[in-house]
Amino acid sequence: MAWFQLDPQSLAERVRAAGSPVPSLAQSVLRGTVGFTAVSVAGFVPWAVFGRTLNRLVGEAGMYAVCALVFLGLTGPLLHRLILGPGSLGRFNRLFGLAFAGYSVAWIAGWMALAKIHGQLASVVGLLAGTALMGTMLCAAFDAREARLRVVLALFALNALGYFVGGEITALLMRHHRPTAMLAWGVGYGLGLGAGLGVAFHLCQARARALLGR
Repeated sequence: MAWFQLDPQSLAERVRAAGSPVPSLAQSVLRGTVGFTAVSVAGFVPWAVFGRTLNRLVGEAGMYAVCALVFLGLTGPLLHRLILGPGSLGRFNRLFGLAFAGYSVAWIAGWMALAKIHGQLASVVGLLAGTALMGTMLCAAFDAREARLRVVLALFALNALGYFVGGEITALLMRHHRPTAMLAWGVGYGLGLGAGLGVAFHLCQARARALLGR
């Protein structure tokens, strides 16, 4: 059963009634990449620029909570049109809030399970666990379980690419200016996961586009 009236039939009916545009894969990837990169840089600012102050005031957990709130607050306004048809903002906020929370918990759990033994492998396992849960939740929401493998692979591959390339760039810049280096990681992370989200939402709505003849 789909969530939040995101099943193919409901999506197609809303698009027909409103005459809404149906973005291509390239348009969805562009929206996801540009939008989530902006979100990611903003979400990294509390850590990169105000980290010491926030650590002193609210502790490390509080600092990361502030980062999470920035992500959740900005992603909807910038990416909600990845969902076809009108009324996408509220539906996106509810779906992404659940999916991103699941992704974060699974990522942290996967990473912590191996962090003390295998540093880089721990990050890979964390990313795989997080993107697998996020992809599964997105496919369930759109009643698109047949797309699950492709959605998870897209999210994992693109998220991992942005995360690790961003990490390498950050390491190179760290000796010059720490806040800039940390924000560079936000750029890499945003580009990777943003592109993955663009692909994922497009794949999840394939049946709705088929009903619309697109």
